[in-house]
Amino acid sequence: MTFDNEEAVAHGSLFRAKQWLYRFIKYILKRPQPFIDPTLAGKVVVVLGSAPEAHKPVGMNMNYRLITINGSQQGLDRWGDFVPHTTVMMFNQVEGMTTNAREVRRVLNGRRTGKLYVMLWRHSRSRLEEGLRAFRYSYEALLPVDRYGRVALVRAVSGYLNFELDASTKYSNGIVAVLLALHSGATAVILSGIDPSSSGHAYNTAGLVRKHGGPDMTMIKRLMHLKMPVYTADMHVAQATGLPLWNGG
Repeated sequence: MTFDNEEAVAHGSLFRAKQWLYRFIKYILKRPQPFIDPTLAGKVVVVLGSAPEAHKPVGMNMNYRLITINGSQQGLDRWGDFVPHTTVMMFNQVEGMTTNAREVRRVLNGRRTGKLYVMLWRHSRSRLEEGLRAFRYSYEALLPVDRYGRVALVRAVSGYLNFELDASTKYSNGIVAVLLALHSGATAVILSGIDPSSSGHAYNTAGLVRKHGGPDMTMIKRLMHLKMPVYTADMHVAQATGLPLWNGG
């Protein structure tokens, strides 16, 4: 079957509408609860992404809680003797063969974290554990999160019901980590190395373009509108987004 341009657009719109309706019905039936980390309650939480520029927040010490995203943990080598309390990782970083996935496994090889949330893992837990062992990444607790738990978290904090139908509507794991910290009762959440307008990753020189810039910026603006206690440690991000620059509390 072939389509001319108008038919192709209409076909694509119909497919998306059906996909959205399917996920909406499944969401209603599953009644998912947003995931939460009680250890973040009442704490200042730093979320470290892998944008090429990331700065250690003013006043950061061992009392802060630290969440790293995918391979951003390597950036801690410049900050001192910090081990993440939490890491948020996308499923494809465990077995994927893209440049980014291979680089994430390379920089995380032999490292450790506290709680490890793996987003959208579709296989058995034993396969996930085996995949993590393959690059010697250790953790205190392993917590797979399915699509609907992620959707529930976004909705609980922002009010948005976003089924992330394609790359143009998906939030980065960094933004999901910010939402996790807020929903868990953090007193402040500081973004470092999370820049919706940037390209490239701090742990390699591939210069890969981020796919989540638009949705991430929309969510940052939403959190600011809701007067959430969200800050950035990066001056250029403060200037580009309007987020307040963290000054040590």
